[in-house]
Amino acid sequence: MICERSHLSFFSPLPGALPLKSVTVTDDFWSPRREIVRTRSLSHQQAQMSEPGHHFDALKMAWKPGQTPEPHIFWDSDIAKWIEAASNSLASHPDPTLEKAVDSTIELLAGAQQDDGYLNTHFTLVEPDKRWTNLRDQHELYCAGHLIEAAVAHTYATGSTKLLGVVTRYVDLIDRVFADDGPCSGGYPGHEEIELALVKLARLTNQTRYLELAQRFIDRRGQKPSYFALEERARTGMQSDDTYEYHQAHRPVREQDEAVGHAVRAMYLYTAMADLAIATHDQRLRDACETLWNDVTTRKMYVTGGVGSEPALESFGPAYHLPNEHGYAETCAAIGLVFWAQRMAYMTGQARYIDVLERALYNGVLSGASLDGMSYFYDNPLESDGTRSRSPWFGCACCPPNFARLLTSLEHFIYSIDEGDSPATSTEDTTCHTADDHKAEVMTVNLYISSEASWPVANGAMKIQQTSNMPWDGHVNLTVSASSPTEHMLRLRIPQWASSFTLAINGESVTPAMRDGYACIERTWHDSTQVDLRLAMDTTRVWANPRVGDCAGKVAIERGPLVYCAEEIDNDAPIPCIAIADCSDADTSFNNELGLYELHLSAAAATSSDNAALYSHHSPSLTSTRATLVPYYAWNNRGQGAMAVWLLDAERLR
Repeated sequence: MICERSHLSFFSPLPGALPLKSVTVTDDFWSPRREIVRTRSLSHQQAQMSEPGHHFDALKMAWKPGQTPEPHIFWDSDIAKWIEAASNSLASHPDPTLEKAVDSTIELLAGAQQDDGYLNTHFTLVEPDKRWTNLRDQHELYCAGHLIEAAVAHTYATGSTKLLGVVTRYVDLIDRVFADDGPCSGGYPGHEEIELALVKLARLTNQTRYLELAQRFIDRRGQKPSYFALEERARTGMQSDDTYEYHQAHRPVREQDEAVGHAVRAMYLYTAMADLAIATHDQRLRDACETLWNDVTTRKMYVTGGVGSEPALESFGPAYHLPNEHGYAETCAAIGLVFWAQRMAYMTGQARYIDVLERALYNGVLSGASLDGMSYFYDNPLESDGTRSRSPWFGCACCPPNFARLLTSLEHFIYSIDEGDSPATSTEDTTCHTADDHKAEVMTVNLYISSEASWPVANGAMKIQQTSNMPWDGHVNLTVSASSPTEHMLRLRIPQWASSFTLAINGESVTPAMRDGYACIERTWHDSTQVDLRLAMDTTRVWANPRVGDCAGKVAIERGPLVYCAEEIDNDAPIPCIAIADCSDADTSFNNELGLYELHLSAAAATSSDNAALYSHHSPSLTSTRATLVPYYAWNNRGQGAMAVWLLDAERLR
């Protein structure tokens, strides 16, 4: 294991991302939300897992057969995600109380580790003789993956390798067990996650064997005979006729061309595939990632950036099957889409991936938690009859700590640097490069979030100070400084939602070169160069593909990166009766209760000529009204009530 402090000075676990400590978020929109996670959500989640007989008690190895609840197969992953979120927070906000809580948890993990390095509370306590016998369903490798991610985050935040030492012992055992000549030769996870975690571990430690283990897991999926079938026969003496689409194991990954199965599993798999395509310059993996991306984003993604429409299996449905009220769109799936999009953007250099990342982040992810950070949605429908509400916790509690770890690592997604090993910029065969191996030649601003960032260049260092009022308006100011005159390219994403933009440098208007959705500014930078970007932020209507049956005859409303919805509490007309004709007179006002800008626009209320009749031979009449819409992420924060993203298209009713 190699993890020197000098290496950590500019380490990022994500390709192309700036390290957390190189970015300081000062944003009026995001900083309060991150502070809520730090001061409320993390302690709330810790308290939930500290309930008698639950997660932390299991880690103490005190459970006895017959006691309830039985340690669940994924409890370790919840703890690991909490450690990762807490570690991310410690990287930017030292907190002795939180650090002590993390250290105590690491002590429990070290105490629960077996002599051979194995670490899984469920199997150690409940089924000690069934290790690695049901990879398809039992989440051992999934939990291990989250432990790896926690160790990487904790090592970077604190400089301590205590958790990393525990985890690498476990990974070394996994490497032996799943070697080509190991007892589980040919095996791979039923719930993907460890693959992307191993790439992070390889980046941190410079150990290519971890990258090779991730590659083995990826390459084994979909091979025949199926490992899942073989283990099922060994376990039960029988074999089902499952094709393993649910686990994305129906075909080798390079041959997969449609997103199928469990949506969170898919997002983690596709993220790992992109990671490996970047690290190994595997063109077939890259091609598969792009094909799968197009399937997801053009046929199976909600307007909010949610993915996975089928509630029964938390899975993708057929193309264009995107039900509003009974759709799923799990919070974790939107988070996984953010991860995947970040890799795709770095791999290709194309802004369209960040457009989707932004859509998912501001809508599909943020809706997963209440504004006070104390309750959560597991699934995120686009319509409600008023019976839905968030919960403080779940029996399957993957979403709350996942939400926390994303918001505490927001720094990773704002900027990116050219590490020199992206397939988009190089065909050189490089393996497991770290940020220390390269000096950035290109800085990309992906998200407009007020922040400060610094990064090394060949002759010193550069710094950006960004000021933005996103998502409420499109004016962005950047102060770019160089320690000495430096030739450097700055790329600014021009979002797809911006109908136009203007750019000025030191007060002088410029027309930049456009490439792959980015405005490219290549110049010699001096101290305190002012870059002023103004993005047109219009209120617009959105129509779905006609094949999306639930959205037929309806429109959604967007403004900038936000998707809006109508809630019962704000509108006199019943939500299903609100019809929108255009957005030409839309205006905004600040809602003090919610702490956001709501939209007001002309609308019509569809009513029957005979309100007493259930059915009529006459078309509805339209009565003028004024509709109030709030950002989708903020719905259900003022009690239960009807809600809809997709509203009637008034033009279709005339």
